[in-house]
Amino acid sequence: MRIWKHHALSLIRAKHEVVMKQARVPTEAEFRRLTAVVSQGKFGARNRIALLLSYLAGLRVGEIASLRWSDLLDGEGKVREQLRLSAAVTKGGHARVVFLNVRLRREVELYRGMLAEPPDLSQSVLITHKRSAFSGNTLCQLMRGWYGMAGLDGGSSHSGRRWFITRLAHAGISPKAIMMLAGHRHLSTTQRYIDVNDDMMRAAVEKL
Repeated sequence: MRIWKHHALSLIRAKHEVVMKQARVPTEAEFRRLTAVVSQGKFGARNRIALLLSYLAGLRVGEIASLRWSDLLDGEGKVREQLRLSAAVTKGGHARVVFLNVRLRREVELYRGMLAEPPDLSQSVLITHKRSAFSGNTLCQLMRGWYGMAGLDGGSSHSGRRWFITRLAHAGISPKAIMMLAGHRHLSTTQRYIDVNDDMMRAAVEKL
């Protein structure tokens, strides 16, 4: 009995730690402020598209870092409505399809137009100041710095995915569809990403 109680307490403690470590989900106003901060400076255009690929497509930081222009543009140079991530770059090693909405496709087009020269399709979408491709870890550190500059404590490279999943959930999108859009294998994983606050709960009961 003592062993069982110890095990149960360990599970509760572990679950609590996971919750405490979850990345902050910005409000709409905070997201606008973050986007404005990120868009400034010499690398503002690059940083902005990296941020929006996280927030508007729900991509993981490693997936964003791995993107090449051939993933975003078709053979005619048009921005794709959907892209396919290979098993080699996704968490868990499962290929998946990512959909780009109108807003994000417009942002990709805008970013391409701001480049000094048309990109080679084999080139990485995000290039460091040293003219090399980002690693997932390097991009993760860069993103964390953005939240600090915007004054958003607790924000990280995972905030965009949590925002993406939370927004879909509160828009009434099917849980199964959200799970597939997020690239999760289990619905329970998706549910842990959803953030709930008082305003959302207040809006929910008003629909009754």
